[in-house]
This record gives sequence, structure tokens and C-alpha cells, in this order.
Amino acid sequence: MKYEPWDPALAAEIIGRHASLDGATLPILHALQETFGYVDREAVPMIAEALNLSRAEIHGVVTFYHDFRSAPAGRHVVKLCRAEACQSVGAVELADHAKRRLGVDWHGTTFDSRITLEPVFCLGLCACGPAALIDGEPVSGLDAAAFDAAVAELRA
Repeated sequence: MKYEPWDPALAAEIIGRHASLDGATLPILHALQETFGYVDREAVPMIAEALNLSRAEIHGVVTFYHDFRSAPAGRHVVKLCRAEACQSVGAVELADHAKRRLGVDWHGTTFDSRITLEPVFCLGLCACGPAALIDGEPVSGLDAAAFDAAVAELRA
């Protein structure tokens, strides 16, 4: 997915387009993330001022929802399922392996900015876990070897 580089003027325009909506905070944050790929720190005071809310309230919303990023993601995004069904068939071990293999923790991006690792809390692939979304494509029945192969393909 191609994103625009951070631009405060474009962000102000996006905020202005959504500010009059009821419950405008989430639509604004989604629109910013859809445009830039993340919600830049500079956007927080801009949103707070436009909605007459505190910076802490906006920051709280950004950090509460796992889908909002405060920094650009890597070129590829790997979302590993953390739900109970996947955990019961090895997702905890897979997550530990993935973190070690990539050298990151949750919401971290590899040193080369190629892969971001994120948790997701159910993909609906419960019968064939552990499951993941790799660049938006569902993958099931993952183990360490399959994960390593997928990462090698992303890096190729």
C-alpha cells in the first residue's frame, strides 16, 4: 500500500473534513492512518484543538486501539493471531519465535524497515491455527518453519 509522506497541511485538511461528524475522533484517526499509514504525533494536538478535547484524550484513543500506529509500519505487516483457539495449538510459541526471528516485540519494525509484527485478536481461522495475516492475506497452520519461510519470501 502506498501512503503519502506526513504533511501537516494535508492532515489539517483531513481533520477539517471530519471534525463536524458526531464522534469525529475515530473517523479522523482512521482517515489519517489511511492517508499516511500512521497517526503522526503532530496530529494529536491538531485533532485535540479541532474537537475541543485534551491531547491526553486523543493520545488515549490512539494508544487504546491496536490498529492505530504512531510510526510508519514496515514494507510488510505480519499480524499473528493471539486468540485462545490459536494459543491452544501453538500460537504462544510461534509468537516467541517470530519476535526472536525478527528481533522485535509487538508493534515493532525490523531494523531494515521491511517487516512490522503486530498482534491480532482473532482472524476467524480458529480451526486451522496458528493463523496470521501477512500483508492482509490469511495464512493458517503456521509453525516456526512456515513462519521462517514466509519471512524469507518477504525479504526476497
